Amino acid sequence: MASTMKMAWMSKAMNTVKALALPVLAMTLIVVASNILVQIPFTSFGMQDYLTWGAFTYPITFLVTDLTNRRYGAGMARRLVVVGFLIAVVLSIGLATPRIALASGTAFLIGQLLDVSVFNRLRRMSWWQAPLAGSLVGSALDTALFFSIAFAGIPEMSMPVSFAGLVVPLWGSLALADFCVKVLLALLALVPYGALMSVILPVDALRRQPATR
Repeated sequence: MASTMKMAWMSKAMNTVKALALPVLAMTLIVVASNILVQIPFTSFGMQDYLTWGAFTYPITFLVTDLTNRRYGAGMARRLVVVGFLIAVVLSIGLATPRIALASGTAFLIGQLLDVSVFNRLRRMSWWQAPLAGSLVGSALDTALFFSIAFAGIPEMSMPVSFAGLVVPLWGSLALADFCVKVLLALLALVPYGALMSVILPVDALRRQPATR
């Protein structure tokens, strides 16, 4: 009996590892790249006081999480977030400053878990509502946490700048511009999400399909 239970547990663990291998790899690469790119200003169009290159890569993490949630459900998506968080933080410590690694890890974990919860609540509504709402709500919290933890209190990042008629610290302008980009990319991400819906089907739906030769 004990041997049977152990074999069943090992089989379940192996299935989880296989299912999460590609999503974890994708998540890790995106977060590590973003931790590096967030330190490089986006200088085109005079946007160096408002954007970093990390703003264009990080939102892809929400697409990875939402596709995993669609395929395997909220439980597996949360496992992806936790594993991706642990791997990304360890790697980021060697590639970015410890403060940025801490900020990234905290913002990633809380923002992604919020995305999973929102997506799961809305998953039975119109196909676009769950990924869009989850990404927007998760991105808002992620952005606030990351920029405040990473840069608040640093003199060179706290100098006043103008943003849309408001005077805010530099890190605040970066956060606002970053969130604007995330909103745009959340809308654009609906294109690949919608295109992959017929390929990445929920596991339950796959099990209900009749076997074919």
